[in-house]
Amino acid sequence: MIHEVDALLRTLLQGGALAGSDIEIAFDAPTKEWSARRNAPVLDCYLYDIREDVKRRERGAAAIRDGQGIVVRRRRPPRWFRLSYLLTAWTKRPEDEHRLLSAALATLLPRELLPPDILPEPLAELGLSVPLTVAGVQTEARSLAEIWSALGGTLKPSIDLVITVPFPAYPDYDAGPPVTEGTLVRAREIDGAEDGERMHQSRHLAAPTTEAHTR
Repeated sequence: MIHEVDALLRTLLQGGALAGSDIEIAFDAPTKEWSARRNAPVLDCYLYDIREDVKRRERGAAAIRDGQGIVVRRRRPPRWFRLSYLLTAWTKRPEDEHRLLSAALATLLPRELLPPDILPEPLAELGLSVPLTVAGVQTEARSLAEIWSALGGTLKPSIDLVITVPFPAYPDYDAGPPVTEGTLVRAREIDGAEDGERMHQSRHLAAPTTEAHTR
């Protein structure tokens, strides 16, 4: 699912205020060696953290119906994961980098809730909207200074992007056929008679969809 999110980010950043700019979108770790090889403007989306959003965890199963409204399969709820990206701009002049970051903000801010119809197919099939947090309060365990230190680079302006996506953790499973008949119940008791038992009259109970009458 992560590579689908990468493709989604690429599509978003190539539109909006950056449409037609031919800016390269990369997903590399912005190390010193990588930055030294850059010879054209780049927006880099470095995935630095993956963790489950446990507050979104759900129980139970959702019904999947056919064209006649009959439940044919059941689907357990997905697990939601927060994918955190460090968005940086790389050009020869700081002023140009700032313009790129400003254009990225203008492009992403109107997209803070991504509907299913613009998501890649595996995500769109779930029918769920995906939240995108742009430059929000950082809640991950790692600080930006620690990230840059681990990369061996110099701290520079960046935008923190967090996309919280559903991940189907369990396969769908078939549902049982609908109940169309009543239930037959037989009861018997031992009353000390010579034959040892006496069969009571069988009683048909109505199917769950029909109101049952008792006497």
